[in-house]
Amino acid sequence: MAGLARVVVHVRRGGAGGPARFGQSVTGTFCPAHEDAAVVSCGLDGGRFLLSDMPFPGSTVALLKRPSFCPAKRLGEQPELALPAELRGRGVAAGVAVLLQASTGRVLLTRRAGTLSIFPNVWVPPAAGRGAAGAGGGDGAAPGSGDLLLEDARPLGGNVRLGWGGSAPPPLPDGAGHPWVRGAAPGRCLPPPTDTAAPARGAGGWPWGPLPSSSVSPQSVYPPMLSRGLPRRHHIVTYLLLLSAESHEQLEARMRPSESEVSAYAWLEPPVLEAIAATEDGAESLGNVPSALPATVGITELSTGSSSTVQLPTATFLNTAPAEGEDVERVSTGTKFALRLWLESLGEQGRAWP
Repeated sequence: MAGLARVVVHVRRGGAGGPARFGQSVTGTFCPAHEDAAVVSCGLDGGRFLLSDMPFPGSTVALLKRPSFCPAKRLGEQPELALPAELRGRGVAAGVAVLLQASTGRVLLTRRAGTLSIFPNVWVPPAAGRGAAGAGGGDGAAPGSGDLLLEDARPLGGNVRLGWGGSAPPPLPDGAGHPWVRGAAPGRCLPPPTDTAAPARGAGGWPWGPLPSSSVSPQSVYPPMLSRGLPRRHHIVTYLLLLSAESHEQLEARMRPSESEVSAYAWLEPPVLEAIAATEDGAESLGNVPSALPATVGITELSTGSSSTVQLPTATFLNTAPAEGEDVERVSTGTKFALRLWLESLGEQGRAWP
């Protein structure tokens, strides 16, 4: 997308810090070596995405998370595995992914195209932003599938566009200003995380807000395991929750997915999402389907300009990342973590499935 610049991650602890190094375990900066999560303050600071152990003006609280098998963590334990010079100077990029929840309770996931060199055939939420500035716009970014542009049908090259049928995009809440979302383009899609008790509400009755009580910022490295080679991409991806007052059928009617980055999409029901969230990458799993779930799930596949509904085994969504060898079709590790917090929020609010 024209006008979007790459946003790099900076870390600050004890008042000192600087740009995050490409091979640095960003999460490990804020937690003991035997732990894999930390509560931090985050936000834009002078055009950079700052993670800090102390609050700063405009910051919000976030849960920073890495998987136990995070390559950046393992690199710290194996200093003999030196990164090439061209990688050491690359830094860590910031990205945003969106959990889009329809009024029917279903959540949109997209399958990254098999032709992509980064996380091919992995199921992820749409991303806010594209290319290096977003959370998954092609080979140069973290898991996510292109743009979720909430605007009129301007050809901004996004993977999953939602047209509003009007001449202007919905307004952002006051204070929204992430450059990977706003940029210089007219399509503003999401606000930054906020710490308000109730989400703001945009045009069309859309509530905007983070996942429960804090943002979710998983550390994303590709390849996802050191056994598959040294890291080539490193992102901190913030997951935001976008609630729609419309059904998934109404939203789907306005979607314009791009086959160059998305090979399929699915509106998954909460029981399936709950089963996905219960799987743990890095643990032995056979992708067993709970008896209460259907054997297959309907997805929409894209091919040569047309789409068709096919049935995908539910077990595919329950696959976990293999420790070695080629990756498999599965839901990304960061998405599972975000779904766990989303499900917790439903339980805390006493919501029943629609």
